[in-house]
Amino acid sequence: MPATSYASRPWLAHYPPHVDRDLTVPAVTLDRILADTARAKPAKAALRLGPSSLTFEELHGAVQSFAAGLRTLGLTPGERVAVMLPNLPQYVISYYGTLLARAVVAQVNPLYVERELSHLLSDSGAQTLVLLDAFVPRALAVASETPLRRLVVVPTPGAPQEASPAGSESAGPSAGGLERLTFDELLTRGRGALAEGRVELGGASPDDVAVLQYTGGTTGTSKGAMLTHRNLVANVHQLATWVENFYDEGETMLAALPLFHSYGMTVCMNYAIFRGSTSILVPRFEPAQVLELIRAFRPTSFPGVPTMYIALNALPDVRPEDLASLRVCNSGGAAMPVEVMRQFEARTGATIIEGYGLSETSPVTHCNPTVGLRKPGSIGIPVPLTEARVVDVETGEREVPVGEVGEICVRGPQVMKGYWNQPEETEKALRDGWLYTGDIGRMDEDGYFYVTDRKKDMINAGGFNVYPRDVEEVLFQHPAVQEAAVVGVPDPYRGETVKAYVVPKAGASVSEAELDAHCRRLLAAYKVPRIYEFRAELPKSMVGKVLRRVLLEEEKAR
Repeated sequence: MPATSYASRPWLAHYPPHVDRDLTVPAVTLDRILADTARAKPAKAALRLGPSSLTFEELHGAVQSFAAGLRTLGLTPGERVAVMLPNLPQYVISYYGTLLARAVVAQVNPLYVERELSHLLSDSGAQTLVLLDAFVPRALAVASETPLRRLVVVPTPGAPQEASPAGSESAGPSAGGLERLTFDELLTRGRGALAEGRVELGGASPDDVAVLQYTGGTTGTSKGAMLTHRNLVANVHQLATWVENFYDEGETMLAALPLFHSYGMTVCMNYAIFRGSTSILVPRFEPAQVLELIRAFRPTSFPGVPTMYIALNALPDVRPEDLASLRVCNSGGAAMPVEVMRQFEARTGATIIEGYGLSETSPVTHCNPTVGLRKPGSIGIPVPLTEARVVDVETGEREVPVGEVGEICVRGPQVMKGYWNQPEETEKALRDGWLYTGDIGRMDEDGYFYVTDRKKDMINAGGFNVYPRDVEEVLFQHPAVQEAAVVGVPDPYRGETVKAYVVPKAGASVSEAELDAHCRRLLAAYKVPRIYEFRAELPKSMVGKVLRRVLLEEEKAR
């Protein structure tokens, strides 16, 4: 073992002076964060959606009404409430209202098809589903095979009320035997119950489960990570001290990441509420529309994923002043290509802070420092109260030497309680207090970590291990390439071979021969793609992560 080891925590030497490495996390529930901010900054705008806004006082009042409304429906402590909404004020109200009612939020991806929705509702046991009116048919289709008993329906913003499938329906039995009421009706019931003193709110413990954060299901059946109030509050405080030097009273957050995703939940919502920052809600990421929002509202912070930065880089006719308000941009969710980072920073003058996390860790565990040594291409160093190490892939029991590749493990107050109703999966993931992430990477002598790939994405080409990110980084360096994804496909001789999917930049053209020559200059021969496929776009999750699983399924279908 080299002199530099994981136990010596070399990353501590690179903590910026403003970071509180001995951070104390208060033993409070997450809903307390909103209550405290509403008292401190009642008149400040908490949420903006287009021309409309909601102050922190108004948001807190709506949250109390929602929580009370749930109680009038007979909701019991610990019961799960599924929320299936895009980035709307009603999402934030439902999330915090569920917590204030001592219930558990089960996060639902609005893109889920009936099969996926049925699994989540059955697995979580949720009897209440808060959803957009357009999603009602999906819920009705699976109601009979799930515990679902009631729908709380949110009208599509801007749509005529009479056009909403459930917009004018009152509470009571309806199609499929479900009780059905509108979001506003639930708030009205809650306000009445509060006025009459018929309900009591709050009372949860910091160690109670607050959120079931379902994993993306890219490597199998989606699992619900049990995140406690303590987990989520800790991660907010860890993030807050990390970016303290970028914070000021005028901070405005562009909330383009889906709030149902752990990254958006913590960085765009919980952190912003803790800081008293204004969140500009973006229900759907459309590059041209996002550019107009930046021009109009001048946000100072923009958490995103690499595909969002790629899309903004590709926009034509963007003036330097259009994006000049941006000061700090977090990147996570997927590996950030170094070339993409450099282009965006040159165009905006903003600083991109690449970090790392998982649904199971609330999610942030690592981040590049905001000042001092920042290493493009790395995920940075563990945030306060967090430890990390790299172990051998085969047994997971041996710490590998610094610089050697293995599986990244983490532990800290943000690590989940376990997987909902899956003790065997929990036992595999959590061992002696360490979370085994399933991500392959290494730590350098300075304590900076690098993610090479997902354990299950590794390609075995003729006995050689090929990590897709290595190849993708090289493809991104070609001037004609906008996006690239690499997977392993069956090969009769090598077992697996490397295939690259490439999206050329608008107006650019590139051939297989040109890409092959480019890769051979920069990669070992066994890593060079043997097959190229050119596409107009790549399949992505709602958060913008390229779905290699979909590409592999297409290959199998062929």
